[in-house]
Amino acid sequence: MPVRLRMAMHGQRHNRIFHLVAINQRTRRDAKPMELLGIYDPALKLGDTHKTVKWSVDRIKYWLGVGALPSKSVVKLLERGGVLPPDSKYHPKVLGPKFGTESSKDNSSGMTSATS
Repeated sequence: MPVRLRMAMHGQRHNRIFHLVAINQRTRRDAKPMELLGIYDPALKLGDTHKTVKWSVDRIKYWLGVGALPSKSVVKLLERGGVLPPDSKYHPKVLGPKFGTESSKDNSSGMTSATS
């Protein structure tokens, strides 16, 4: 069963909070997770200067150690929080393009198009 670390959205409209969860990748976004790893509140409360993130670093590192793949937004959040280094193996630039996408190296048919 492939496990992903991703965000689950909760709360009212315009007042969302996100749960960082370990979840089976084939389930819907807000399904019941295997484990709740953290809570991210992007809204600034009155008098606060920083957004709120509460997480269990030990459990996040455990799930990464057993092969769970983080989503792009989770990678960004973990890099900003110092849990992952900026050049980690999960960074989108390190992973490269997805399978099945064509690169724009050259035209495979050998034909060129000209405009008149």
